[in-house]
Amino acid sequence: MAKIIGRFFKIISVLAILTVLIIGILFAVRTYKHTKTVNSYRSNVQTLANQAEIGEYTDVILGIMYTESKGKGTDLMQSSESAYGSRGKISSQQESIESGVKHFAESYEQAKAAGCDLDTAIQAYNFGTKYIQYVQKNGGKNSVELAEKYSRDVLSPGYGNDQQSMYRYMQVQSVFYNGGYLYQNGGNMFYAEIVQMNKQLLMLFQRFQ
Repeated sequence: MAKIIGRFFKIISVLAILTVLIIGILFAVRTYKHTKTVNSYRSNVQTLANQAEIGEYTDVILGIMYTESKGKGTDLMQSSESAYGSRGKISSQQESIESGVKHFAESYEQAKAAGCDLDTAIQAYNFGTKYIQYVQKNGGKNSVELAEKYSRDVLSPGYGNDQQSMYRYMQVQSVFYNGGYLYQNGGNMFYAEIVQMNKQLLMLFQRFQ
């Protein structure tokens, strides 16, 4: 009986390992395809970033693109709201990239002038540039904890979520932080961390593309 139970657990262990391996392979293949798509815009983004004098942050901008669209659709940088104040106004991928680079350049320059870190500029791409002044008044360095306070206490109620309602958001960062939640109408408080992670993925897979 003990041998049967032992064999059963060995089979279960092997199946579990195989399942993890298959999931890992599928994730790697999917990530490779997405990073290849986003990296195909690298030359264009680099040129525009150089013109805006932020060429050294090309990988960050590509990380933003990966986070926003994975290189799919018309509004690659989801920059319609920053450019026009509402969604669905971007008419071409080129316009989206130009507007996205401009928005990040403005966020970066404002964050730099305020003595804030790079992650503040990245988070401001999602929250809006008023977040920069908030960070400046609270130590000058972005963190998920600070971004959560801004999301909960400023953005969310500003867009009608006075009850601090939350919704499911299943990402690695959010699951480990609070079980996988964001505030309704409160932007993405994990944005800077996710962009930095995606930047690393783009740089890693670029070697094989």
